Amino acid sequence: MNEKEFLAGYNKNEYLSPLLTVDAVLFTYHENTLKVLLVERANFPEKGKWELPGGFVDEQNDKTIEETILRKLKEKTGVIPPYVEQLCTVGNKQRDPRGWSVTVCYTALIAYQDCEAHIETVESVKWVSIDDIATLPLAFDHLQLYQQARERLQQKSLYSIVPGFALPDVFTLSELQHVHEVLIGKTLQNKSFRRRLEQADLLIDTGEKRHERGRPANLYRLKPQSAEYRFIRNLEF
Repeated sequence: MNEKEFLAGYNKNEYLSPLLTVDAVLFTYHENTLKVLLVERANFPEKGKWELPGGFVDEQNDKTIEETILRKLKEKTGVIPPYVEQLCTVGNKQRDPRGWSVTVCYTALIAYQDCEAHIETVESVKWVSIDDIATLPLAFDHLQLYQQARERLQQKSLYSIVPGFALPDVFTLSELQHVHEVLIGKTLQNKSFRRRLEQADLLIDTGEKRHERGRPANLYRLKPQSAEYRFIRNLEF
């Protein structure tokens, strides 16, 4: 028997295989705080509880696990988020009562305005403030997945401007600084934060302005390479 003959006769259904899903902790910045997208489960198990957006891998159409998560996020938001990063893989026989299961979890960020219209048309989907998530009944192990994603994003906010991908396409430096502060839980030094941004050359000045507290503030957008940039030292408080 050669390999071609072996594969022709191979039946994967002869072996038990775990349930395989993807989940996403999708953050946005809205009403001066960070929010996470949650979906209400319509079916058993855990019917009526809230969960992270995600779902099963489509073996016929998804070529990669990345295609699966982008497909599921677009189904829930109407668009593909500008920042998606694999967070962790969790697998065991306790997390899902249907059987042994594995999920590949991602962290993603999106501007509230980019998907507001789509999400408002879906009753079972809503944005929840990070201050309120612990009060909701979350399905499976999704609270733990959220907590891990928040911790990862909190760390990134110290040495990168990845949190900026939760802002609209154009934003002020004050908004960019505040989304970092919400994650870190501390106030950053204004001059130090802006000096680090200037030195890193991560922003595009649009030439437009918006009035903040009566004074005009410049509007910026992120450069494409901003997601990969890492400060040499953590941001200062």
